[in-house]
Amino acid sequence: MTAHIWRAGAASIALLAAQHATAQVADTATLVADDPAPGGDGQDIVVLGFGQTRQVQTITAADLERLPPGTSPLKAAAKLPGVNFQSADAFGAYEWSTRISLRGFNQNQLGFTLDGVPLGDMSYGNVNGLHISRAIISENIGSTTVAQGAGALGTASTSNLGGTLQFESRAPADTADLVASGTYGSNDTVRAFVRADSGDLGGGLKGYLSYGYLTTDKWKGFGSQRQHQANAKLVKEMDGLGSITGFVNFSDRREIDYQDLSLGIIARRGLRNDNIGNDYPLAIRIAQVFNNQNARAANPAAALPFPGAGLAFPTGIGTVDDVYFNAAGLRRDWLGGLTFDMRLAPTLTLTTTSYYHHNKGQGSWITPYFATPAGAPDDAGQPITAPAPLSYRTTEYGIDRAGNVTRLAYDLGPNRFEVGGWYESNTFRQARRFYGLAGGTVPNRDVLRFQDNPFATQWNGKYDTETLQYFIADSLDIGRLTINAGWKGTRVRNQANLLTGTLVAGRIESRDWFLPQAGLVFRLGAGAELFGSYSENMRAFVSSATSGPFAITQTGFDAIRSTLRPETSKTAEGGVRLRRGGLQLSAVGYYIDFSNRLLVFANGSSIQGNPPTLNNAGDVESYGGEASAFYRIPATPLSLFASYSYNRATYQDDVLSAAGTVLSPTAGHTVVDTPEHMAKGEIVYDDDRFFARAGVDYMTRRYFTYLNDQSVGARALVDASIGYRFADAPGLLRGFTIEASVTNLTDKDYISTIGTNGYTASGDNQTLLAGAPRQWFVTLRRGF
Repeated sequence: MTAHIWRAGAASIALLAAQHATAQVADTATLVADDPAPGGDGQDIVVLGFGQTRQVQTITAADLERLPPGTSPLKAAAKLPGVNFQSADAFGAYEWSTRISLRGFNQNQLGFTLDGVPLGDMSYGNVNGLHISRAIISENIGSTTVAQGAGALGTASTSNLGGTLQFESRAPADTADLVASGTYGSNDTVRAFVRADSGDLGGGLKGYLSYGYLTTDKWKGFGSQRQHQANAKLVKEMDGLGSITGFVNFSDRREIDYQDLSLGIIARRGLRNDNIGNDYPLAIRIAQVFNNQNARAANPAAALPFPGAGLAFPTGIGTVDDVYFNAAGLRRDWLGGLTFDMRLAPTLTLTTTSYYHHNKGQGSWITPYFATPAGAPDDAGQPITAPAPLSYRTTEYGIDRAGNVTRLAYDLGPNRFEVGGWYESNTFRQARRFYGLAGGTVPNRDVLRFQDNPFATQWNGKYDTETLQYFIADSLDIGRLTINAGWKGTRVRNQANLLTGTLVAGRIESRDWFLPQAGLVFRLGAGAELFGSYSENMRAFVSSATSGPFAITQTGFDAIRSTLRPETSKTAEGGVRLRRGGLQLSAVGYYIDFSNRLLVFANGSSIQGNPPTLNNAGDVESYGGEASAFYRIPATPLSLFASYSYNRATYQDDVLSAAGTVLSPTAGHTVVDTPEHMAKGEIVYDDDRFFARAGVDYMTRRYFTYLNDQSVGARALVDASIGYRFADAPGLLRGFTIEASVTNLTDKDYISTIGTNGYTASGDNQTLLAGAPRQWFVTLRRGF
């Protein structure tokens, strides 16, 4: 890009120490809707983004309070048009299964922030952030805002090709209070939450300290999932000069996984097939048979290593991948930040946030593909004399990232000028290790504990990422017309330092100093407005041994490093909104040109850990429309919400080899995991005492191969809840609420998440997860 653009951006970064994308600064570059909800009491379930130049919709805290406690805000946002959310658990928080996509862009092509702090792409095994279910307790979320098409210029993200989700935490209460809830439900689910608000301690100082706990047995198979969380927030208001906000959030999440499925496995064993964590001898026998089969294939005349096991799997087992013994995900996170929101002059404001995130993680599988050798250490470091034909395989994670996001805004009458920057330094450590398992009837390692004393390290890498981003934006309000325009620039440098193994060492960079964005909103009068926007975005490469350009072989990386290009998108959208009385309507049409698509082909089952193949595979064209309506019926406590979306996303090119021959004729095929039609509806009754909610979520077929020869069918899911608040009751019941919730009310059998093991060109693939059956929960809470 031109030198003067770089100098302008560099000067702004030097002045501001990097950009802050917090939504507490209200302008057309932020995501939170400025206008109050039409009901006026803050209890509307959704606000449709009036006054914004882009498709923007906000889910309020009132909506999360009507769902089972602990429910992910992603599941609450699933009702919005264009949002495809899937999870294998009732709460939408089981991280291996959680997937969200917008208009055909998958999760690692979206942007996510919490109070302006970047959360990375929130994918499983996140290399540059953490999932929202770990970043904050769901009861402490004040709002979730979705921009389906393109995030604001100031969003601190390098992955937001196709939209952003911005989460805002609750502000501390002005009066001292104790908020608490307890939940019990299906599969021995126990959920507890408590928040102590200090109230105003004098001089505008207030804060809260909260704790959340969840434990639940899996709805199929064996094992549990549990989480401890703690959030602390402190705010100091300074008499019209601004505020200082500090927060520290902690999470320790440990979950035993569900088994990935294929259509073949489902046909043989059904949707309730799962890991056999209660039957270690069966897992050993399956591994012995697998070893025998491999030995016989290699040398038909050789003796079998386990002659007593034979060559046939136990009845009902078709392959070694049908069931594994166990698998788990462990994540421990600390996230902290300090924000200065200052009024430097009557027309000049500065908002700056510094943050730090530390993560330790471990994802494990008990694998039959790698046997424990004799003499391998156990968890105490003692040699194993009778090893199992299995081993404990982990992918281990460590994140230490720190950064600053800053924004300077200058208001001059109808004109608002902003400039800002974001800088982050991230060191990510990742390793693949194997730990010893002994034979016998009981495993000698617990999958819900971080492991010690490996017998082998397949690879171990240190990955450094330096992110530099700036933006310049201007907004002009000239009566009925508001226009905004600007651009951002991004440079991400990725460095891989391989300490052990044969994966990639090297360096690659993503850079574009001019990514423009422009929009307008025209107020027609009588509550109606037209809006439109255009934006360009780039998704930077990630630094990881399991995703991105460093996940392939060194030879493969050396061959493509000079020609590999980061993914880019151009998005144009336009629509109309209407607000009249208790009615909100929104309709939008859009067109997206997605270029330089990075195509990853999975090679074998995930448990094998084979490097994938990666290359640019041409363009994707997406177009469609979205409509949503919210209606609060006058003089009644009844409100209705409905949304519909149509999306047509197709690959525009075949996948070619370096020689130009067709490897996979993908042109014209539908993008994987992209339903063409989605419709959602919700009805809520709330008279301040009695309240009830029912919602339905429908989507059409989704493909899980690039050539569209394999798919999962359409499905409709229904959730419901009912409760009563003892707002004016005498005695001990005063201020309490009791609520009952049911998820998947019709007990539908269905496939929830697809793509857990990536995608292949064609054929069946062990990349599916079954959705949870009907589950119920009862909650007693106070102070909400």
